[in-house]
Amino acid sequence: MNLRKSLLAFVLLAFVGFAANAQEKASPAKTAEGMVGDAKITINYSSPAVKGRMIWGDLVPLGEVWRAGANDATTFTTSKDIMVEGKKLPAGTYSFFIIPGESSSTFIFNKVAKQWGAFDYDPAQDALRVSVPSGQGSSMEERLVYEVKPASFEVRWEYGVASAKLSK
Repeated sequence: MNLRKSLLAFVLLAFVGFAANAQEKASPAKTAEGMVGDAKITINYSSPAVKGRMIWGDLVPLGEVWRAGANDATTFTTSKDIMVEGKKLPAGTYSFFIIPGESSSTFIFNKVAKQWGAFDYDPAQDALRVSVPSGQGSSMEERLVYEVKPASFEVRWEYGVASAKLSK
């Protein structure tokens, strides 16, 4: 009888551990950080995987507002005022959305920093919208990636790439 209970306990623990691990890896939380002059930039996002799916134009429709990650809307924080594509973005934390396109995309910085996805997105709350170049990269990114560089930030997923110029 004790062997039977021990085996049942082991199976239950293994199942719980597997389920927790599977949930954790679905779209893990990630952070991209960098400096633009003396301004610290922090991008918090959930990083979904391609998992054999067609991303651009299918899972993520072109020409529609996308939460730029999974789960909660991605947030973009700047410790000081910066310029994005030559337009001023005041210091603060913003939800970050993208309207993806084949050759250009729109990056949106929205004043409502905490939101779930893009379900309650309100364009009247946009602090800044900029058009940026987008297209196909040469390497495949299985997981969504943001990268902050000294003069830009970039988002890559599958073969799609879009980038915005940043300055002080």
